[in-house]
Amino acid sequence: MDKRFLFISGLPRSGSTLTSAILRQNPRVYAGVSGPVSTLFDSLIGSVSVGNEVSSMVTDVKRENLLRGLFTSYYADVDKELIFDTNRAWTAQLSALMRLFPETRLICCVRSVAWILDSLERQYRNNAFEHTGLFNNGGERSTVYTRVEALTNANRLVGFAWQALKEACYSDFADRLLLIEYDVLVEQPEQTINLIYEFIGEEPYAHDFNNVEFDAPELDVHIGLSGMHKVKPVVQPMQRKTILPPDLFERYNNLSFWRNLPDSSALRLVVSDDIHHAQQMPGGAA
Repeated sequence: MDKRFLFISGLPRSGSTLTSAILRQNPRVYAGVSGPVSTLFDSLIGSVSVGNEVSSMVTDVKRENLLRGLFTSYYADVDKELIFDTNRAWTAQLSALMRLFPETRLICCVRSVAWILDSLERQYRNNAFEHTGLFNNGGERSTVYTRVEALTNANRLVGFAWQALKEACYSDFADRLLLIEYDVLVEQPEQTINLIYEFIGEEPYAHDFNNVEFDAPELDVHIGLSGMHKVKPVVQPMQRKTILPPDLFERYNNLSFWRNLPDSSALRLVVSDDIHHAQQMPGGAA
């Protein structure tokens, strides 16, 4: 079976697990939570780069073959035509990905950074008897202020993903990105998913948005945040008040750069846009 590799990336707590849970209803599709392929991908590049004695023996052609073989080997047991590999790091690896898969596409899930942090803080408080692996020491996890500061550092969960996504939006391959804001996904799931199929050039599928199932308890236990990847069965918006202090929420609520990308060819779906015309508007509203 010929397999097509596609990617889900973007920001944490922004709908990537929900998107995967919906897409995997399609019998042609494999999709899941963040997997190890991106880490293996970067490690493989490092193992044949300058500083290793074998680097001079491994030509660019061999490197391409090795990296492409990583995907085919890892997914050899997956009997699906469309394989979505999920990882926030893919937006930082666009140049390499496009060498391997010139026709691939990335679905990038985005959300107000303030609400991302609110969601992570809520998960942290829901697991009050656990020291989550999100933080390196007691100083980082001591207060909501130190937790937010740690998460938004450039090499950490939120900060890295935000910077990598912004880099991708202004790259030579920005037109391979479809940015989907979380609120659009939960308010208009059918139109959003149909647009994903149109963007990747595949036939749509009749999804059931009232019966979505997904959970990854083994991964949640590993990071110390029970329920982190559990998806509610009905796709719908849920209104709630933030649990962040007002000054923190205000500071991080203005970082949604994707709402105005005049010099980018990335496509985007944001709350104020007409979803039906998304595919026609690169650089601005998708």
